[in-house]
Amino acid sequence: MGAASQSSGDESPRHTRIPASAMISPNQLHQNGYVLLHRAIPSEWLAGLRSVFDAGVIPSDQWPTPRGWDWRHSLLDCDPTIRAVCRLPPLLAAVGELIGERFFLAQVEGREPLAGGGHQPLHRDLSAQRPGDTAVALAFFDDYGPENGATRIVPGSHRPPPETPPFDFADESHSVQLSGCAGDILVFDAELVHGAGLNVSGARRRSILIGYFSERLYASHLETAHLRNIRMDTSERFEPADFVFGAM
Repeated sequence: MGAASQSSGDESPRHTRIPASAMISPNQLHQNGYVLLHRAIPSEWLAGLRSVFDAGVIPSDQWPTPRGWDWRHSLLDCDPTIRAVCRLPPLLAAVGELIGERFFLAQVEGREPLAGGGHQPLHRDLSAQRPGDTAVALAFFDDYGPENGATRIVPGSHRPPPETPPFDFADESHSVQLSGCAGDILVFDAELVHGAGLNVSGARRRSILIGYFSERLYASHLETAHLRNIRMDTSERFEPADFVFGAM
């Protein structure tokens, strides 16, 4: 695994490869707020997943809620292989450990930053009713790194101590920019500070953004599902006790 390299400027994120999940304990997961599952997607699925992504692309202005101009968005939530990715046991184990109670798969959408686009300011996706009731996953279908706009994260930023001043989202000095291989899955607490990077090279970086919610949020989820173009059945439930985080 490559070591992190610190930039000389305070405004630039570091770039690193994160240890595999088998090397991270549940306590470390809660402390860091994320885990990167290396090559969690079977390699033989990847070509098909890329094809599904490309076939599902819809122009940004044709979604119920318009998407950003500098992203390619794909409607693919009903594809069986996509749904299988969302149910991979190591992924569900990490999500269950983060949420800590019965949960459901709420949404999945394909996203890819276009050349010269994709940059997001650092931000939080936020929980709904309590810290930790929402987990997010990014499953990568292409290799990713600083050149094609990989995600930046601020480890441990999801649970700041009470006396900590508000997070300065313009300060990149504590952010880490990820790099890795097609098939990796990043799983994180929705409160973790993060943001997509700029796709400088124009190389493809197809991924799916997956949302998992505590079962308590199901009613409010149904109220807004049409605005997010969710077509898949979201009635299935997952129990954290059915999965062991870190199991090979």
